[in-house]
Amino acid sequence: MNVEFVEFKNRAARSEYISRRFQPLLQGKILDVGCDMAVLKTLLPGADYTGVDIGGAPDIQVNLEQAGRLPFPDGTFDCVVCTDVLEHLENLHAMFGELCRVTRRHIVLSLPNNWVNARVPIERGRGSFGKYGLPADKPADRHKWFFSLTEAAEFIQAQTAKYPMVCREMFATEKPRPFLVRAARRLRYPVIEHYLNRYAHTVWALLEKK
Repeated sequence: MNVEFVEFKNRAARSEYISRRFQPLLQGKILDVGCDMAVLKTLLPGADYTGVDIGGAPDIQVNLEQAGRLPFPDGTFDCVVCTDVLEHLENLHAMFGELCRVTRRHIVLSLPNNWVNARVPIERGRGSFGKYGLPADKPADRHKWFFSLTEAAEFIQAQTAKYPMVCREMFATEKPRPFLVRAARRLRYPVIEHYLNRYAHTVWALLEKK
């Protein structure tokens, strides 16, 4: 799997990356699933953009976890964007199918590597790792699934095979590090899957409808 070196310090930075990396596909009617504050909308002024989410600044408010279907006819959108969203949903398998249903061309999808965030706190025996803690008060949002980058990639491939979709590209993103640091890590973990599970933070896929 190819690796691109990039760091997202906030959600806006991720949207900026998406707008640059997938710019040729982000034309026509765009659906942003889990859009949050809809930053991507401001970056695609020529697109017919629709954002859905339970909070933030969506065009249409949708509780993705409770919705059996997205509120759109089949093949409504030229491109569906769903990045670091499915891991928040108990019904992520069904929602994957909904992404495939409402697109007529492409899906830009990403899933996080949860192992990379948990590794250091577990090794040190202290600290916490974001969406998997146990706070005193019930959180408004949390991850429902804990998986590695390898598992995320296998999930995408297996789900894609169930629908009239084909995976045109899959790659991982990793935080930039000095070359010598990366080289030392690769020597210690020569099996690429082990290396990616330990250090890559996101797997990305570009899916195309057959």
